[in-house]
Amino acid sequence: MDMAVDLGTSDFKVYVEGKGIVLNEPSVIAIDNYSGEVVAIGNEAYAMLGKTSARVTVTHPLSNGVISDFSLAEQLISYYLKKVSSAKLFMPRVVVSVPCGITEVEKRAVVDAITAAGVRKVCLIEEPVAAAIGAGVDIAAPHGAMIIDIGGGTTDIAIISLNGIAVANSTHIAGMEFNEAIVKYARRKYNLIIGERMAERAKIAIGCAYPRKKLETFNLKGRNTQSGLPETTVMNSDEMIEALIEPSIGIVRTVQEALEATPPELLADIFVDGIHLTGGSANLYGLATLISKKTKVPVIVAEEPQNCVAIGAGQAIKFIDSINVGGSHGKMNPLVAYY
Repeated sequence: MDMAVDLGTSDFKVYVEGKGIVLNEPSVIAIDNYSGEVVAIGNEAYAMLGKTSARVTVTHPLSNGVISDFSLAEQLISYYLKKVSSAKLFMPRVVVSVPCGITEVEKRAVVDAITAAGVRKVCLIEEPVAAAIGAGVDIAAPHGAMIIDIGGGTTDIAIISLNGIAVANSTHIAGMEFNEAIVKYARRKYNLIIGERMAERAKIAIGCAYPRKKLETFNLKGRNTQSGLPETTVMNSDEMIEALIEPSIGIVRTVQEALEATPPELLADIFVDGIHLTGGSANLYGLATLISKKTKVPVIVAEEPQNCVAIGAGQAIKFIDSINVGGSHGKMNPLVAYY
């Protein structure tokens, strides 16, 4: 049973060949500070976020798409892979998505953490390439395709042609940065301290990077900085634009830099076909419109953008057989092999 893993900063997804995405849970883990033992993983740990005592810490072992705490990441990966497999002897081959800008050391950490879960072969695929496959783009053609994958911790931008990345750019402005911007705005505008989960809920409900046709509102619940008492404030979608415009423009700038570095022949293809937008934050209202207005290039939001990387990595499982130590028998392969 071969599988693919999307090691996201926010969510951990597992794709099993022939079944599709079988697991989609938050990449969070709760630790008992006294004993050092794991209290909860995934949905159970996420439910504790912002509600823990001094005894329990809820943490993200993956930060900006790479492993920040190796031992916790190992436990998280092992737990999820065992959850997916019912077999006692579990030795699958796994395709893992990684951000395009990561170092060899970070790649090695991913491989070691996955291998520790009892995997016999690990192949890496760069996230924008996986996202392109998941969005239905033909990456093998001698034709330029531009992908913007906005995840939880990183935004990866790539121009892909002939199964490879011609130009790549990435930034740490992504979904979590949007949440942070909402937290800061609520404190600055309303003197209200809100948690990460409240910011996430507000972003999903009324988040936008471009004016909505109809004004939407959301009740923010938090603590007043002056009185120290609980308070509820109504935030509207126009205020949400004020909160999110800075990180949104940060992503636009990164896109513009990638376009400036793109060879003219590939650029001509992108102007005709448009830019493909994937990742969970692609669902943010008006973000595609903002990017399109600022770059003068049409932007297409993929179907199920939050699952494109996992689906694309899953579809790349078929390339595992054609990869070996010496290459891939003359065929260009989107995977990077590790054993």
